[in-house]
Amino acid sequence: MGRLYLFLFVFFVSCTSCLSNTGTNMLDFAEDGNVSLQDSLEWADYYYNIHRYKKAISIYQRNLDNPSAEKNHILKRLALSEAALDLPKESTATLLSYLQHDFNPNFLSNEGFDPIRKSDEFKLISERVIPRVTTWSLLYLFVALVGFYVVILIVFNKRIHRASRLLIALFVFIHSFFILHVSINSSNYYFQYPHTYLMSTWGSFLYGPLLYFYFKCTMQKYKFRTLDFLHLLPTVVLLGYLFITVYNFSGDSKIQVMLSRVQEGLNPQDSGKLLLLVVLKIISLTIYGYYIGRVYQKGKREKLVENKSRIWQKNVYHIHILYVITYTAYGIVIVNGVISGVFYDLSLAAMALMVLYVGYSANIQPDVFSGIYAYSNRLFPKYEKSGLTPSLSLELKEDLLNLFAIDKIYRENNISLDMVAQKLNTTRHNTSQIINEHFNVSFHEFVNMYRIKEAKQLLLEDKSRRLNIINVAYEVGYNNKVTFNKAFKKDTQLTPTQYQKSVIRT
Repeated sequence: MGRLYLFLFVFFVSCTSCLSNTGTNMLDFAEDGNVSLQDSLEWADYYYNIHRYKKAISIYQRNLDNPSAEKNHILKRLALSEAALDLPKESTATLLSYLQHDFNPNFLSNEGFDPIRKSDEFKLISERVIPRVTTWSLLYLFVALVGFYVVILIVFNKRIHRASRLLIALFVFIHSFFILHVSINSSNYYFQYPHTYLMSTWGSFLYGPLLYFYFKCTMQKYKFRTLDFLHLLPTVVLLGYLFITVYNFSGDSKIQVMLSRVQEGLNPQDSGKLLLLVVLKIISLTIYGYYIGRVYQKGKREKLVENKSRIWQKNVYHIHILYVITYTAYGIVIVNGVISGVFYDLSLAAMALMVLYVGYSANIQPDVFSGIYAYSNRLFPKYEKSGLTPSLSLELKEDLLNLFAIDKIYRENNISLDMVAQKLNTTRHNTSQIINEHFNVSFHEFVNMYRIKEAKQLLLEDKSRRLNIINVAYEVGYNNKVTFNKAFKKDTQLTPTQYQKSVIRT
């Protein structure tokens, strides 16, 4: 019994001492924090430790606005208390507040959240905040790295025309940069690297202009003008807006913006103006897709580039149109308030396909990138370095046809290449090139072609044989019967007299 009394006495003295110290600390806190003794954090922690969570929550909440209180501690204990009471909505809201104040995603692995870990609210946060490497994120990273490798490959390939390689390299770069952004997003590393927030959005309006001018450059040897910089105006405006509203923010500010979007149930990396941005991007892609199609169809129709380059451009054009269609479908879904990642993934797949196809071409057949600049005239190699542009060549071709078909200049018996060049207001060299490349014949063969065609028409109409053969020869521009007979037989395998007889018999 004596030992029992002694033990009780020691226990009583110890408890009195502890209460005295606690009371002193609480009194000091009450005086400094201007709160009542019962509202002190020591009492809140005491209730938390003895699992009286409701009482602890009420005290923690009253201390949230206390400037002298440690806010991180309060928010952490408050979130854990609410989780212990199986209040997932309240606990996750408090958890988001804590993360905005002191971002530490490791806190989500605390065993105190086990009661709500399977709730939809907690899953939403953990899936958006905790970094995780997935198969898709690794695949996106691989495609992005391939794209950057392709950009380097193209930029330093001197065999590709300079304007062509810069345009297609930048086109591939913005695709690769966007895919890298997606890789970071899909692995939830945007909170670890907050400056990746909207990092690829600045290039939203560049896809169309870059491909459009690439096609014009490679199909038509297009020379850039000052007015062409107006195509960059939407990008400049967007970049300025993003710099003011996002890019100049600190990392902590960007984290808070992303967490607030998580709290709203949105993607952390989406813009607050997502709907407007998607609509404007669709408009840009559609308009430029139309004009790219026109340039491509014209080049295909007039065979401005050789077959290999035409196939390359056809594939690039079709992949781009696939991206336009899938992204437009994604935009329609977003506009109607439906959140679905299917069309977004399809548009991303189209972008990845573009990067991989360009990468394949850069390694296997880099000569296709230059288009008309790489055109090799196997029939007339002397014209490969000619300064005659495709547009001027087509214009001179039309003028040449008018001279021969309407003005019938071939009837002049002293016709020469210099005479035709003078009437076309161009050089002798250009005139020869136009005839050679567009009609695959020499100048004299071209003249004879028109002369014999008219001679046959005259003989066909003269069934009564009133015209002498020599008169027909003079009429179409020949100086003598021998030259006429030789040219006529080369074309028809018959002499003019034999042809005339065959016409009469029919």
